[in-house]
Amino acid sequence: MSEPQIAADTRPWRDPARQPFIEIRNITKRFGDFTAVNDVSLGIHRGELFCLLGGSGCGKSTLLRMLAGFETPTEGAILIDGQDMGRVPPDRRPTNMMFQSYALFPHMTVEKNVAYGLLREGMSRREAYARAAEMLKMVKLESFGRRKPHQLSGGQRQRVALARALIKQPKVLLLDEPLGALDKKLREETQFELIRIQETLGVTFIVVTHDQDEAMTLATRIGVMRDGVIEQVGEPREIYENPKSRFVADFIGSVNLFEATVEAAAPDMMRLACPDAGGAVLVPPQTGLTRGQTVWGALRPERITLSRDRPDSARNVLRGTVEDVGYVGHMSTFRVVLDTGRMIRVTEPNNLREGKPISWDERVWASFRPEAFKVLTE
Repeated sequence: MSEPQIAADTRPWRDPARQPFIEIRNITKRFGDFTAVNDVSLGIHRGELFCLLGGSGCGKSTLLRMLAGFETPTEGAILIDGQDMGRVPPDRRPTNMMFQSYALFPHMTVEKNVAYGLLREGMSRREAYARAAEMLKMVKLESFGRRKPHQLSGGQRQRVALARALIKQPKVLLLDEPLGALDKKLREETQFELIRIQETLGVTFIVVTHDQDEAMTLATRIGVMRDGVIEQVGEPREIYENPKSRFVADFIGSVNLFEATVEAAAPDMMRLACPDAGGAVLVPPQTGLTRGQTVWGALRPERITLSRDRPDSARNVLRGTVEDVGYVGHMSTFRVVLDTGRMIRVTEPNNLREGKPISWDERVWASFRPEAFKVLTE
């Protein structure tokens, strides 16, 4: 019997020998005394859907504008497909940018909006409109070509803007908060449309967003930005499960953060003194830590189990009282005040609960496995 075929790994960033398609080398951008982007280096591979994630003013849009050529770096270099972009103007770069406002021409039909860039370049009307029809079919708007933008919904205008940005076949599409103007349900639906289109065309997408759920859904990898620097780059699961700092842990999803002190270490377990938790917390052994060192523990709400009776086999058990319960259909969120006075957040799927659900003012045990308490040093 022949050996089973193993699918090729489509994650080139896991191979340190692979050359990135986009190289951002020690980029800094200053506006007077203010440093918007500070010595950022980053590699993005061909065909990625990469998200720059961060709050307002963190530098993510400035970095995107430097990629597009709308801002000039104060220091550093940007290479796309091996070519230094330093002296290449925006209209000569292998990039196109889709803005949050969509910037559609209100007096033009949808098909003319999409074909506009090709017409400006001198392409024949027949060929340009044929290409526009292909793009509108890709974004599932083939029957809307004769309408004006005001006759479309927000989600439809977003897809027209996407078709217009893609029709010139850029190697890189830059999207600045592309779904920010859509309502929650439409935004969620459009996220998967973006993924489908990106995978179909194979174009490298770089998306700027402040929405952590959007980044987690869209991205092959995420770069979390703060104060002009990239705190961590990784796949969505890696960023969520193994944050490198308290900021990343707190920014991505919901988390309970505890301050603790390294108390003792054994080959199979390490003990942390954690006053907010009411005593010792057991975690897997960590390298590079010393006795007495201050650390922090990141504990995700879904990694905690609530029970009325003390669990026999749990290594870490906290005692507290339920202060609030929020029911959101598929899950419930609990705010539990520990006997130490510290409040923690716990989430549990409703379909897994048996018997009478835990409610307000009940005394409960909150337990978690040692590996759920992620130890952070910064």
